[in-house]
Amino acid sequence: MDILSHGLWGGLLFGRKSRRDFSIAFLFGIIPDLASFGPLFISQIFVPELRVRPDYSSGSPDLSLLPEYVTQIYNYTHSLVIFLIIFLIVWAIRRKPQFLMLAWPLHVLYDIPFHTQAFFPTPFLWPISNLTIDGVAWGDPRILIPNWIGLIVFYVVWYVLNSKKEVMPLEK
Repeated sequence: MDILSHGLWGGLLFGRKSRRDFSIAFLFGIIPDLASFGPLFISQIFVPELRVRPDYSSGSPDLSLLPEYVTQIYNYTHSLVIFLIIFLIVWAIRRKPQFLMLAWPLHVLYDIPFHTQAFFPTPFLWPISNLTIDGVAWGDPRILIPNWIGLIVFYVVWYVLNSKKEVMPLEK
């Protein structure tokens, strides 16, 4: 799934109480991809000699063109095992579960069926197992279009429900 969709689903499902909660859930929804591909994106902008130009014309590009660190970070950020460890550490430190963080495993769960073996299959049990699922690419119109229609519908409903709450007078 695209990074924006991950953030929007995370915000919708876990961050509806306030704008602050929405922002935090949105951030946790994009963290797996932001941490994996963000450094590559920044290096592409500021270090011209490191620029990688993947060729998407014939499907998935050659992953060997990408720096190894992208795959390594991807393994960490797309692992439910790693998430669980971090979630439990944060829970122990904060002395209560941080439910906004659940946008992160939601991201991973969406990626499992919507990534193919050819392009960043999701290592959701890493480092315990290298098991991945050969799913349907999120860019496939059968996935991409319903995803965005779903986001639009749910956000419109959320907006309508919230706008009615604000307009209705408080009962005494």
